[in-house]
Amino acid sequence: MTLTVQDLIAMSQDELDELYRHSPVGAPPDGNSQGTALILPGTWLCRILVPLITLLAWQGKVFYREQQYLLNKVSPFRLRLVKAAIYPGESWIDGKATTVLDYSQTSFVAQKIRDEIREVAPRLYLGQAYWGKTRVLNFILQF
Repeated sequence: MTLTVQDLIAMSQDELDELYRHSPVGAPPDGNSQGTALILPGTWLCRILVPLITLLAWQGKVFYREQQYLLNKVSPFRLRLVKAAIYPGESWIDGKATTVLDYSQTSFVAQKIRDEIREVAPRLYLGQAYWGKTRVLNFILQF
């Protein structure tokens, strides 16, 4: 059975962490993704917040693999803003290989943000977002 976005939305934080730990890094993605932010995963509040965040704040990322950067799609207008560098690195969750999305040198607004992603199913990535060293949310990218 292949995982879907809805499957991930229904998972608890512990289940998402377990899935992330057992998933391969996968190839760095390329192109346009649909994003889903997960705040308080596995709770009824998460199911309420997902459509609101998607509509009003963040809709995903556009990856430019060859150029090693991405732009976030933000606002109801899906503006391509907030650039991050893309490179292989070590996960802060388990020390294993991951794709790092680093805003420290590319964005004044998000310079304290570091994301990391792994491919949990074909064309489906699970991400961790950090503010400094503190994990603040999970996110899903579907290509």
